Amino acid sequence: MANHWIGVVSRAHVQRGVRGGFIQLNHGKKAAVQRLKAGDFIAIYSPRTDYPDGEPLQAFTALGRVLTGEVYRVRMTEDFEPYRVDVQFAACVEAPIRPLIGALSFIQNKASWGAAFRFGLLRVPEADFDIIRQAMTPVDEPVSRDRAVRSTPSRPRSLPSTRGSRPTRPPG
Repeated sequence: MANHWIGVVSRAHVQRGVRGGFIQLNHGKKAAVQRLKAGDFIAIYSPRTDYPDGEPLQAFTALGRVLTGEVYRVRMTEDFEPYRVDVQFAACVEAPIRPLIGALSFIQNKASWGAAFRFGLLRVPEADFDIIRQAMTPVDEPVSRDRAVRSTPSRPRSLPSTRGSRPTRPPG
């Protein structure tokens, strides 16, 4: 059975991940991405446009499904080698969180709703995920259970395949 997750990532970092077909969480630490398994669904919440000093955004910015669940590492700089997992992202629109807060059961304290996102990755009930998915569905597309992310692996709906372009792993 697939799990439903929300990851917390700035919009600029999400956009890099969508272009590359991957996700990294909690500043590239391994623990969060290790929790993601093949077939899991993930929505990305972006508190800001960029990290650390971007403008406040407070919106869901991407939807996807974890492909293999294989955790791998890439060298971005001499001293930064984040862990990643490949994700098939779906075509979607950004959805501000404020209109959804009252309907989302995982946000127990509606006045301090931001606390729900403090750990960077949280598992949510399927019903909550479906509320987010519906809010992110483009107006010209019908909403269905598998609209946002197909149930079988395939090429992302609006992005070219990036499976063969994954950076090589560092030796050792």
